Amino acid sequence: MKWKKLLTIASVILFLFLLAGVGKAYMDGRFESTETFQEYIKGFGLFAPIVLTVLQALQVVFPILPGFLGCAAGAVLFGSMGGFWCNYIGISVGSILAFLLAKKYGVKIIEKLFSKEQYEKYSKMAGKSKSYVLFLFLGMALPLFPDDFFCYFSGLTKMQVKKFAAIIIVGKPWCILAYSLAFAAI
Repeated sequence: MKWKKLLTIASVILFLFLLAGVGKAYMDGRFESTETFQEYIKGFGLFAPIVLTVLQALQVVFPILPGFLGCAAGAVLFGSMGGFWCNYIGISVGSILAFLLAKKYGVKIIEKLFSKEQYEKYSKMAGKSKSYVLFLFLGMALPLFPDDFFCYFSGLTKMQVKKFAAIIIVGKPWCILAYSLAFAAI
């Protein structure tokens, strides 16, 4: 039991350091444009793909960072397929984490991360859908869908984690692949 407690404490400390580093980079303007973000990622050398993957997961969980920056940086730095894999893995992990956070903390977490107007607008949109699962799948597959919000919102529904993960794993790569190919061609 003691090793589990130590592992949990070490994980929390590592996460806090990571969060502090991302916060400092954000305050230093490293996320203001695709170019500044690319330079930031490039500065990690061999660890750059891992850093990009982690940042893409964090940008879903903490939706203050625009996800397209990571998609653009990944495609330019690592090519269309290398960037695709970093972005796909990171965004998928972040999406599932957001879903689980909403399952655990309920609507309170959504109220802290999103505006009341946004919550009401998208709740009505989702409520009008005859098949929320199909609506979510199509939304995840298409660009410009408010993915981060719907990852959290889906956690408030009766949807099981397995079904949500399947939607993300099967639906999300198409949009990310399109972004990766488009940004790599620039």
